Amino acid sequence: MLRALAALGLAAALLAVPAAAQQQPAPKLSVTIGWLSEAIPEPEPLSLVEPVAKDQGLAGARLAITDNQTTGRFLGQDYTLDETTVPAGGDLAGAAAAMAGKGIKLVVADLPADRLLQLADLPEMKDAVILDARTQDDRLRVADCRANVFHTIPSRAMKADALAQYLAFKRWTRWVLVSGSLDDDKAFADAVRRAARRYGAEIVEERTYEFQAGSRRSDTGEQQVQKQMTQLTQRLPDYDVMVVADESEVFGEYLPYRTWDARPVVGTQGLVPTAWHRSQEQWGGTQIQRRFQKASGRWMLERDYAAWAAIRALGEAVTRTGKSDPAAIHDYLVSDAFQLGAFKGVPLTFRRWDQQLRQPILLASPMMLVSVSPQEGFLHQRTPLDTLGYDEPESQCRLNPDQ
Repeated sequence: MLRALAALGLAAALLAVPAAAQQQPAPKLSVTIGWLSEAIPEPEPLSLVEPVAKDQGLAGARLAITDNQTTGRFLGQDYTLDETTVPAGGDLAGAAAAMAGKGIKLVVADLPADRLLQLADLPEMKDAVILDARTQDDRLRVADCRANVFHTIPSRAMKADALAQYLAFKRWTRWVLVSGSLDDDKAFADAVRRAARRYGAEIVEERTYEFQAGSRRSDTGEQQVQKQMTQLTQRLPDYDVMVVADESEVFGEYLPYRTWDARPVVGTQGLVPTAWHRSQEQWGGTQIQRRFQKASGRWMLERDYAAWAAIRALGEAVTRTGKSDPAAIHDYLVSDAFQLGAFKGVPLTFRRWDQQLRQPILLASPMMLVSVSPQEGFLHQRTPLDTLGYDEPESQCRLNPDQ
């Protein structure tokens, strides 16, 4: 009898242990991700039809935090976004120091190239993981790479290659290149020239639109624009397609239907290579489009998508490793185990040598998805996605050699 009572007492004690443990709150891994941007004025739209998005990038980051929380709720993980915006030309070092002082070493940056490099080189950020959601400059993937910087926005070379593959598929191999005179326009024009050489196209002539301050919608009437674009594009040799390089959005939108010859317009306007577009509905794209629109009251733009992908990549790394320290996150992001599902039909991964996110590039008209690159038939020994942009032998970046 005593033995039976003792056995019952021991069983009750054993049963009481997990019950007591269940009453304790589950241990939480708190993950704070920093958002650091610069208040650079967005260009006014050329048409009143197009709304001005004052929270580009940030709206995508906020949606991704919500998505991370959905998964984290079941895993004892809690995600927050620490938002900092410095004035144009403001104290970036001070903002970074404040973040580091709060222990934030996972950062999504919405900064121009020079400011991004300034951030990456700060002592407080040397051991951080910085995800670039804005800068398309190829030099950051070729010579000016940093071990603490990942890129979720496609480079200009990736976009130009995506467009060139489609034009090669269409056998539109004779191009006229019309570019603006500002630095970003020249940078995309350089990427177009490289893509032409790479995919066997011929640029039969180049022309430049000289930017004049104020020469936008406010002082250009319909007849004046029609005359300007006609003069800009007449007396050209025979060509298949006009490629425009106008990242500054000064004149490119005026080109379709106003060229001297009846030719399609592609590039920064017309048929545009982009990481994301409002017409993307494939591979579950409608789902994220609707969630974003409900949360933000507008369409998801390319920088929104890049910021969303950056924070989702961090969330995926935390989930898989169970850690939030930057060294563990860095190692996982460049490992073969990392894959990001991002509504593009294939898992996205980071290139080890320059830490650029591999991804298909959408080719879209203003209202319709036209195609997706890489195109069929463009092969690569590693993945067709590496046919877009600078491949490893073409880059001076040699990050993660032992991974």
